[in-house]
Amino acid sequence: MTDRSTSEQAMTAQSMTADLARALVCPPRNAGWDRPVNVAAWRDLGFHHLPDFPTAQAEHETLCHLLAEAGAEVAVLPLSEACTLDAVYAHDASLPTDFGLILMNPGKITRRPEAHLHAEYCSGLESVSGMPRSAAVFGEVIAPGTSEAGDIVWLDRQTLLVGHGYRTNRAGIDQLRALLSPKGVVVLSAPLPYGPGPSACLHLMSLMSMLNEQMILVDLPWLAVETVELLRDRGFCLLEIDYSERDSLACNVLSLGSNRLIALEENKRTNDHLREAGFDVRTFPGSELCLNGSGGPTCLTRPLLRK
Repeated sequence: MTDRSTSEQAMTAQSMTADLARALVCPPRNAGWDRPVNVAAWRDLGFHHLPDFPTAQAEHETLCHLLAEAGAEVAVLPLSEACTLDAVYAHDASLPTDFGLILMNPGKITRRPEAHLHAEYCSGLESVSGMPRSAAVFGEVIAPGTSEAGDIVWLDRQTLLVGHGYRTNRAGIDQLRALLSPKGVVVLSAPLPYGPGPSACLHLMSLMSMLNEQMILVDLPWLAVETVELLRDRGFCLLEIDYSERDSLACNVLSLGSNRLIALEENKRTNDHLREAGFDVRTFPGSELCLNGSGGPTCLTRPLLRK
């Protein structure tokens, strides 16, 4: 455990379940969902159908309302010509740590400019007491390493679990370990299944979402045996999704902290399971924004600080 002052412990980037204080988002408008040149690439980017911009924008505004209602500062990534439709899934391009941002080098080549957009924008955010370096760039994953933050899960503030698959490779994991090990962070690797194949987006966070410090929502049959054993050995309780809702991203749930969650309203059975387990589940519609591009609430938000 690294030494920190009391004020530094009040704010952290190294948690997925503490109360959300600041999150970065990129609305569909700022990701070019209303620009014909961007929309024309929807098939190449892996979207299921031609995006409906007004519907997606309205769904995103509902999400932002839920974030603000929960007490989070919502930071909005500005419009950039470098963005593709995928930029709306703001989680993937950077990894905030208590030492600054680590810029990702996405396995999906078209997403690589997004990391530096995150760095440029976050450098202008107002500093937070106890986190003077939270917006600075601490490191960067570079070729031959690839990494996407959708493959990265904080099990606790000193333990990082990183999915090894088509979007994050071994070289990328080794670079993350080299950056974070001297800071007292243990970086563990989790093998990912072949799944739908190299062209699909299958992240570790497609298969598990941290709910609180003890419980994880999982798509159990798709997790590797060694990952399941690791989680159980660490004392986590694994709550399974309703498998009839796998294709509607039931496992993609954002923790707001204090047992509050944001989930897609389409996944009524899984959401009921979560409520029965004691969670306050707030929902928004995601048929266009989420299901079309295969990215749910965690994908749409880049948490920067929690407390």
